[in-house]
Amino acid sequence: MANLAAPLGRLLLAILFILGGVGKFGDLAGTGAYMQSAGVPSALALPAAAFELLAGLAIVIGWQTRIVALLLAGFCVLTGLLFHHNFADQIQMIMFLKNLAIAGGFLTLYANGAGAMSLDARKA
Repeated sequence: MANLAAPLGRLLLAILFILGGVGKFGDLAGTGAYMQSAGVPSALALPAAAFELLAGLAIVIGWQTRIVALLLAGFCVLTGLLFHHNFADQIQMIMFLKNLAIAGGFLTLYANGAGAMSLDARKA
């Protein structure tokens, strides 16, 4: 079971970003409008979609896992601060805390690596 925990954990962390990236590609205008409403340039919608999709896929297959996990941890904290900073709204506070929890998962992945069932392990 321990051998399956690492790839399953990677998949569970990454699925949010893969689906998020695909969703953003499906509605770049809407994503850009939402970003702009939070004070983020709408031109970042396409790079955000690409980053989420590609980083998520990299985590699933365990490629450059430590670097990608560190980038995703920063992404989670940054997006939490930009989009979920209204702590008077309990839902926004929970969303922010979820972003921090996901960042924590990625920091753990950064610290421990992808595990034996990964491209990183095959390369080593």
